[in-house]
Amino acid sequence: MNNKNENVEQSSLAINFVEKLYLESSYLIKEIAGILNEEEEKFVIGKSGGSGISAMSSRGLEPNNVKLWLLKKFSVFFVPEEKTVIRGGTTITKIDKDLKVLYLRIVLNDKNVEEPTVYSGVLYNIEKIAETSWIKKFERIMTNLEYNENRVFKDIKKINYENIYIKIKGELIKNNLFDINDSETIVNKIIKPSLELYRKY
Repeated sequence: MNNKNENVEQSSLAINFVEKLYLESSYLIKEIAGILNEEEEKFVIGKSGGSGISAMSSRGLEPNNVKLWLLKKFSVFFVPEEKTVIRGGTTITKIDKDLKVLYLRIVLNDKNVEEPTVYSGVLYNIEKIAETSWIKKFERIMTNLEYNENRVFKDIKKINYENIYIKIKGELIKNNLFDINDSETIVNKIIKPSLELYRKY
């Protein structure tokens, strides 16, 4: 059995490493947001309630819920400034027939990926099927996409997701997170390909 001092040191190293991984992910998202804001569409990051990321999380004590304490996957979207309303640190992005958004999803750990991965691209043909009280804006759909990830992202080249509330189409590209390590790579591997997809649809 490991001695107490080893356990204390390993726990500290593990937490510090995860915190660094989150910080690096945050810097990546912010850098992408800054570059996209300089584009002709003047993209802004969608914020549903002060925070920019959407993820499945839990505070429950059951074993399946404990697995969700640690954020392993999270996503953000970017929308042209003219297609949203910025109010009090949040955005309100109305769902209409013309809405399309740039989508960025970071998967730090999953049984389906060999290493941390970044998915980026476009979501389009976004429609509300049912008029419900909780789907007032696109920001509310983000958690629903994460919750249904196995259906939404089963084919990232041809996303065609529908449930009783919404329909969405899209196309994403995949990059290994640790291959994205400077501004030039961000532009060439994430920004340019994502904008090409956005302007194509």
